[in-house]
Amino acid sequence: MALKIDAQGFVVTLSAAFQSRAELAAPEHSPQTRCFDGSVVYAEALWDHVTMDDQELGFKAGDVIEVMDATNKEWWWGRILDSEGWFPASFVRLRVNQDEPMEDYPLKVEGGKEDDSRRFGMGQTTKDQMRTNVINEIISTERDYIKHLKDICEGYIKQCRKRADMFTEEQLKTIFGNIEDIYRCQKKFVKALEKKFNKDHPHLSEVGSCFLEYQTEFQIYSEYCNNHPNACMELSRLTKVNKYVYFFEACRLLQKMIDISLDGFLLTPVQKICKYPLQLAELLKYTNPQHRDFKDVEAALNAMKNVARLINERKRRLENIDKIAQWQSSIEDWEGEDVLVRSSELIYSGELAKISHPQAKSQQRMFFLFDHQLVCCKKDLLRRDILYYKSRINMDDMEILDVEDGKDKDFNISVKNAFKLHCRDTEEVHLFCAKKPEQKQRWLKAFENERRQVQLDQETGMEGASAQPLPRSQALPAVWHSLWQKAGSVTRPYYDFLMRQKHPTLPTTLPQQQVFMLAEPKRKPSNFWQNISRLTPFRK
Repeated sequence: MALKIDAQGFVVTLSAAFQSRAELAAPEHSPQTRCFDGSVVYAEALWDHVTMDDQELGFKAGDVIEVMDATNKEWWWGRILDSEGWFPASFVRLRVNQDEPMEDYPLKVEGGKEDDSRRFGMGQTTKDQMRTNVINEIISTERDYIKHLKDICEGYIKQCRKRADMFTEEQLKTIFGNIEDIYRCQKKFVKALEKKFNKDHPHLSEVGSCFLEYQTEFQIYSEYCNNHPNACMELSRLTKVNKYVYFFEACRLLQKMIDISLDGFLLTPVQKICKYPLQLAELLKYTNPQHRDFKDVEAALNAMKNVARLINERKRRLENIDKIAQWQSSIEDWEGEDVLVRSSELIYSGELAKISHPQAKSQQRMFFLFDHQLVCCKKDLLRRDILYYKSRINMDDMEILDVEDGKDKDFNISVKNAFKLHCRDTEEVHLFCAKKPEQKQRWLKAFENERRQVQLDQETGMEGASAQPLPRSQALPAVWHSLWQKAGSVTRPYYDFLMRQKHPTLPTTLPQQQVFMLAEPKRKPSNFWQNISRLTPFRK
């Protein structure tokens, strides 16, 4: 099913199944024909649209598109300069200020930065009106969002708790996540915004400080977004039974909610956290440097981009967990604790010669560097795609030493492209040799990245383990642990869910590279893990 979105970017109704672009023919109209109310309508690209079809319009994120035909809900016909074609409606958003002249639209200059010369050349009266439009949009969408959250909490959760025969508390936690916490946070946030809202002169409103005040609280969205795939799967399972379908529909009608299924409502918090950096970027564009709110809006934009970046990183790490679990299951003769007890990301991998005391014997081994640990494996003599677990090194206790080519004093042998891992506590030393100088440099860089990653995790609260091994239930956050238990079962269904929704995210301001990736159209997956899988096939 596809979803229709209102002007604020929220889901409002279900439409018919998504129409394939191949079914559409080019619209028969003159170049002067317009859509909507007959005026010229512009949209801004949120994502790159790459196409080889001459009937489709390709563009990059940030491009401005003249929308010429929007009669189809999923595919619009538009024009950029001399090129015309179909493009997905969910890849763009309509500009908040449609009356902004194209010549005043910020230009992109070398380095990807906007040219401010035109921005500040805009008449003050016009600019004040533009800022008024953005402020009004922020306030109105926030009020709408509060109503969405209230409807979910009072219309669904409250009724579900009355039916202990249908729902367990664990099921409700899976379906709704921490949305009640989000509701409480957003109620306080909207009150703070309204206190700063100047009703008589909206352009004088100073709202930047509100975002700075609540930037830490907004991190609760991370738990919700990470849980959202599980919510989709649980809802999908329950709605195969008619009594649950009827119950959810009765909840909606009793609360007098708009005509949309529960999974559509549960997508709105994911959409909302995407919108804050976009709205603040638009607000900053129409805020003069002399405005009392300028510095706070500028700082708030950076803060909310960091929040979105942090949530995106947590989501990416979560998706890595099932891959790591599958990788470990492919290793023969595994011993000791699972990788996921202490680690959540593969930093680097490759083949090295490991030299051990006392005979200074050299052994070719495959090494996998995770945060906190280096895992050593041996290739099968006949089946080179099979790996056997041999050992691991705790990286928290190690320092990396670059070794010059020549005779090593500790091992009394000649080495080339070598480095050592030295344990500060036990004085234990491990000597490694790469085949080529560039391979050695890549490993030294990887060790730097591993330490940097561990430090960043500690600073951002994503540290899943301490220097001492913990029980798995303590080492991993609850959502990570639940997904790890279902390794391999989340990512694909969740992408399928998003594709069924046709990515119904229409943020109302300029795109930012750091926007939370959940709302972005599916990308071609990285080849990194595919290369690992060719080396160690995942087997059931």
